[in-house]
Amino acid sequence: MSLKGSGATSLREIDRWDGGFGWLAYPDEGMERASHAFVSDGDVWLVDPVDAEGLDDLLAEAGEVAGIVVLLDRHNRDANDIAARHGVSVHRPAWMDSIDSNYDVPVRDLGDEVDDTGYRVRKLRDSPVWREAYLHHPEDGTLVVPEALGTASYFLTAGERVGVHPMLRLLPPRELAGYDVERVVMGHGEGVMTDAAAAIRDTVRNSRRRAPGLYVEAMREFLR
Repeated sequence: MSLKGSGATSLREIDRWDGGFGWLAYPDEGMERASHAFVSDGDVWLVDPVDAEGLDDLLAEAGEVAGIVVLLDRHNRDANDIAARHGVSVHRPAWMDSIDSNYDVPVRDLGDEVDDTGYRVRKLRDSPVWREAYLHHPEDGTLVVPEALGTASYFLTAGERVGVHPMLRLLPPRELAGYDVERVVMGHGEGVMTDAAAAIRDTVRNSRRRAPGLYVEAMREFLR
């Protein structure tokens, strides 16, 4: 299994809910890069997307692409190519403008909300090595977290349904445990589509205690 897929894609739909869906472009890769789209009044907004054969057909079933949202400074992925193909802009938090040079298409600031979709934009980390935002839709109970949380195998230990990123285990994103959400979708791995609030609280509260076990598991995997 390669860490990061390349070449021919094999799109697999994941995380379907009323108002959104996700997909894996390379289902067998180790990083399990997940992309998402949410729909509001016929407008489709993509979040940190990886392109795939058949993606445009999937998007057309939902509506018309309105824009691409980038929530992590290193999640440029295929945002530029997809935006160019659909004639839309890339949108990122104003404080993440260091990524603008990665794009040939127009780049716009996100305000406090993604257009009028109901998805609130929140800052999670803003440091020279890690700039991450997330989205929260309070009405439909959805949280969109690109990197701090995930369900890819290297995020998880001790029976967790969702895990904290290995690099954040000692400084977990405690604010995410304060949301009473039904589902959380993430940039790595399939989403947790039911009772997500309890899963997030569990992993955040126990992040430090479980860190040694996660690191031992990762080392064993590396040495295989």
